[in-house]
Amino acid sequence: MVTQHDVVIVGAGLAGMRAAIEAARGGVDVAVVSKLHPVRSHSGSAEGGINVALGNVADDDPDIHTFDTIKGSDYLADQDAAEIMCHEAIEDIIELEHMGCYFSRLPNGRIAQRPFGAAGSPRTAFAADITGHVLLHVMYEQLLKHEVKVYEEYFAVDLAMDGETCTGVVCWDLVNGGVKAVAARSTVLATGGMGRMFHGTTNAYACTGDGMAMAFRAGAPLKDMEMMQFHPTTLKSNGVLITEGCRGEGGYLRNSEGERFMAKYAPNALELASRDVVSRSEWTEIHEGRGVDGCVLLDLTHLGADHINRALPGSRELALDHAGVDAIDDPIPVRPGAHYQMGGVATDVWGRTPIEGLYAAGEVACVSVHGANRLGGNSLLETVVYGRRTGAKAAEEAAERRPVEATRTAAGIDMVRQRVNRLLATESGPRSDELREALATTMYDNLGVFRDEAGMTQAVKDIAELRARYDEGVVVQDKGDVFNSDLTYAIEVGYLLEMADTLAQCGVFRKESRGAHSRTDFVERDDENWLCHTIVRRTPEDPEFTIETAPVTITKHQPKVRTY
Repeated sequence: MVTQHDVVIVGAGLAGMRAAIEAARGGVDVAVVSKLHPVRSHSGSAEGGINVALGNVADDDPDIHTFDTIKGSDYLADQDAAEIMCHEAIEDIIELEHMGCYFSRLPNGRIAQRPFGAAGSPRTAFAADITGHVLLHVMYEQLLKHEVKVYEEYFAVDLAMDGETCTGVVCWDLVNGGVKAVAARSTVLATGGMGRMFHGTTNAYACTGDGMAMAFRAGAPLKDMEMMQFHPTTLKSNGVLITEGCRGEGGYLRNSEGERFMAKYAPNALELASRDVVSRSEWTEIHEGRGVDGCVLLDLTHLGADHINRALPGSRELALDHAGVDAIDDPIPVRPGAHYQMGGVATDVWGRTPIEGLYAAGEVACVSVHGANRLGGNSLLETVVYGRRTGAKAAEEAAERRPVEATRTAAGIDMVRQRVNRLLATESGPRSDELREALATTMYDNLGVFRDEAGMTQAVKDIAELRARYDEGVVVQDKGDVFNSDLTYAIEVGYLLEMADTLAQCGVFRKESRGAHSRTDFVERDDENWLCHTIVRRTPEDPEFTIETAPVTITKHQPKVRTY
């Protein structure tokens, strides 16, 4: 079965829905494919806020926001892309408010903004500590308003290709069963990140690197895959995020001795240093014996009940539900957890990949505005700014392309059907959860906050063995067509293994410490040799890949020593 549209968006988080809305405004026929209902997308778990230099404080403007972003990236961000994001933020946030996003307010009625890590000014607009949830629901309302067709619970398995041109996406219909294709002149990937390859991750179960893997298999290059960010404040039991907004509202980080230890590591910014700095500081405290059951303590008790209930109600509820701690009375045990993939499918500033007809936006893409370390509050902003830009360009260029012939997707449907049938027919071998568990263990042990050659090399070896076992055959016990989550999990593990391989090998390749890539055997940043992007390439016919480098775009800001 093949359905046709002008533009298809794969993924219904903030980047995907914003792209779909803008494409629909362009007057073309738009559809969204999502393995989840749109308001269940992982964007809804973003808590603390969205960055924008609104001018509420005298010493902030888009240029300062741009510099903070570039400095925070450890100078690996492409500066033209960062400048576009920070300068276009103002109109986008005002438009979000006009759509119905109810941001928290100052007493004078202006949008409230709180401090976030590595920001020169309080510039993070927020809706209490459920900002992503608010934005996601408002965006879904706009999706309905623009009458965008949503293929809900369609699991994208592979891209449809006509030679070297992308012509849509091939999916497994979770509700009814069977392989279906959505053909389009422009295809936008907005599938999010890949954090489920780690233990202790803030990522939803759906964040399995689908879009990156599909694009990679089609021949699109990946950029900076070694740069996985660890968030400093996650719950030990399940990786649930406790927002950076807690520190923005004045929370302290303490060790087992009650010391505000960030004064040793970032004497100026303290708890509001960049995320990589805070995560390394916490890990050092824990491993030097000043932790509490493998954690440090996030102390909000001095803020008082009224402040916590007004500004951080969601964080209090999460700590109560998942750690048994009431933040009004006691500190919350937290530790670093895998959070955000700064790398992804390489795109230009309009979301275009080198593959004709294929675009990407949001965490699946690397434009690159985050470089080696993303600032809190910039991820939601990227989804809105680059979701909009990518949707507009996809619609514009779709109108210029000839319609896709439905028969051209037949080969893609057959290939996916063969993959599915092979999985369903396998009777012996490992289960997908066994491979995922082993992968998560080696990634957490060897590619965490601190890394070294021996550990990363061990991870590369472990991943190769897991990929070989996967290729030999994974057992799917559920042989049915309808709501077969056993089947989709097995396909997702294949994506995770392939993307983990790129991350680990790029980690070995980059012989320096920069941002989230902190090596104990190469402790210094090396601008002379490594002020460059890593680029991973493979061809559709060959699963082996190569790693090379590409220059970072530098416009105004020459690299300097990064201190907080």
